[in-house]
Amino acid sequence: MKSLILAGSFILLSSGVFAQRTIIHAGKLIDVKSNKVLENQSIIVEGEKIISVVSGFQPISINDRLVDLKDATVMPGLMDMHVHIESQTSPTRYVDGFRDNEADVAYKALPYAKITLMAGFTTVRDMGGTGVNIALRNAINNELVVGPRIYTAGKSIAPTGGHADPTNGVKRELMGDPGPDQGVINGPYDARKAVRQAVKYGSDVIKVTATGGVLSVARDGSAPQFQQDELEAIVETARDFGIHVAAHAHGDEGMKRAVKAGIHSIEHGTLMTEETMEMMKKADTWYVPTVTAGMSAAEYAKIPGYYPPVVRDKAMRIGAQIQDTFARAYQKGVKIAFGTDAGVFPHGENYREFLYLTEAGMPNLEVIQAATLRGAQLLGIEDKLGVIESGKLADIIAVKGDPSKDIAVMQNVIFVMKGGEVFKQSAD
Repeated sequence: MKSLILAGSFILLSSGVFAQRTIIHAGKLIDVKSNKVLENQSIIVEGEKIISVVSGFQPISINDRLVDLKDATVMPGLMDMHVHIESQTSPTRYVDGFRDNEADVAYKALPYAKITLMAGFTTVRDMGGTGVNIALRNAINNELVVGPRIYTAGKSIAPTGGHADPTNGVKRELMGDPGPDQGVINGPYDARKAVRQAVKYGSDVIKVTATGGVLSVARDGSAPQFQQDELEAIVETARDFGIHVAAHAHGDEGMKRAVKAGIHSIEHGTLMTEETMEMMKKADTWYVPTVTAGMSAAEYAKIPGYYPPVVRDKAMRIGAQIQDTFARAYQKGVKIAFGTDAGVFPHGENYREFLYLTEAGMPNLEVIQAATLRGAQLLGIEDKLGVIESGKLADIIAVKGDPSKDIAVMQNVIFVMKGGEVFKQSAD
């Protein structure tokens, strides 16, 4: 008889009848759909999903696990739509590429991924690296290492000599002639092959360098880099695969070409004109400002020897302009998703973007919305993430204090749950 009871208990447990629930008591809960702060809410999580959200503090049964966040503000896991998870700024960055093997890049990336998650960013869009970013995404998905959900571009696509040409700045004997396999294209046929190759390697999104860039060892930081037919070939081919294309762009003409081609998002947008803003609104194009990157690059440029001279001059000239562009784009009504360009500055400091965006005029709760719901909409995963509600994946974070009143508290993340699993819980 005893063995039958034990067997019956095993069946009940294995069928999930007694599966442990996690109940979060939230003193404050940010509803990112309505941009309101709700008080005294309970979030019931089972497995990797949110089962329900109820008003008041739900009683706890013997099989439940309680997370007491009555003195904190709870919100969806944050989303950074522009990071470079493989690398981090350093005075030796431009020679590290000659020293580091793929394994070195991978091992260095592990702490960057972990610190990003611990900072409350449960989902990121990686905007280009060596391809190690794809392996890191897979390792995180397979629970081999700790980090955020990664949607990655793999290797960015550029023309010969463009911002993402990996041979910029090296001696001619080392330059070779990289092609679509390395993300370097010339003409629409190359463009199609580069996209197909990126998808074959495992990219979730395509990233193009529509203009020059600040931190590449190339002379110009703002001129357009693709012809219209090349951009159109990239967007059309990506569309066939059902994936988006993001365009790094500082100069206005390159942005116009990208928007005309049907690009999904403009990254940085430093010298964006009101005409381009209107084009973006009409085309429903997203804008990911990355103000923190611009501010950081301008500051690093003041340190003697930190950047090569060609990079230093561009950083001083272009970097700090992004905040003003963001302010104008926001006032104009351009769709904005939160992105920082982490890696240009230390990973884990992504919260600084909250400070810069509110400083430029975006209300606190709208910035949090841009870093949650809007990020999910940009990625096309709003059916799974971005909001704390029944049926969504349980990506939930908490901060000490009330960010609706003091956005600076976003740097003090005390609780991180991703997919129902608690990765961080502290009283600090």
